[in-house]
Amino acid sequence: MTYLNDLQCILLSGAARRDDGCLWPLPDSASDPAALKKAVSALLRKGLIGECEAESADISYRSADGRHHSVHITEAGMQAISVVPNATSAPLPSVPVPERLTKATLLKTLLEREQGAIMSELTEATGWLPHTVRASLTGLRKKGAPIERSSRDGRGCWHIRVPA
Repeated sequence: MTYLNDLQCILLSGAARRDDGCLWPLPDSASDPAALKKAVSALLRKGLIGECEAESADISYRSADGRHHSVHITEAGMQAISVVPNATSAPLPSVPVPERLTKATLLKTLLEREQGAIMSELTEATGWLPHTVRASLTGLRKKGAPIERSSRDGRGCWHIRVPA
């Protein structure tokens, strides 16, 4: 069961009532911008809402490169608030949930390259110190990533073998 705070429940239930499933326009009770940003970020992270290109600026959640993006409730969001979609209504838009761009995902991407990565490449790309990179490698191992260590040009090189 997904825990939702009051604001998240209000946002999802408002979106569930709309034909397009959009969170905007916001209810009057959602007036605190900091709380709203935190609630929307958490819903995106949990996959209960998703981003897609907005048709108009008035339902825009954010703008980038002159394009507007809106957020819509997903099937998982409907299930989280125990709403069964009406079979006669239009299906909810399919909204992919992108992987967050973090230093850890950057590290994993570098390790998945065919040549792997040496410590200097990892520290330069992330801005981390070597001990932080090693700790992150340990964390990836604990999460089940098959990290192998070998040698490249006399230096330690790490790889994650991706199945073909």
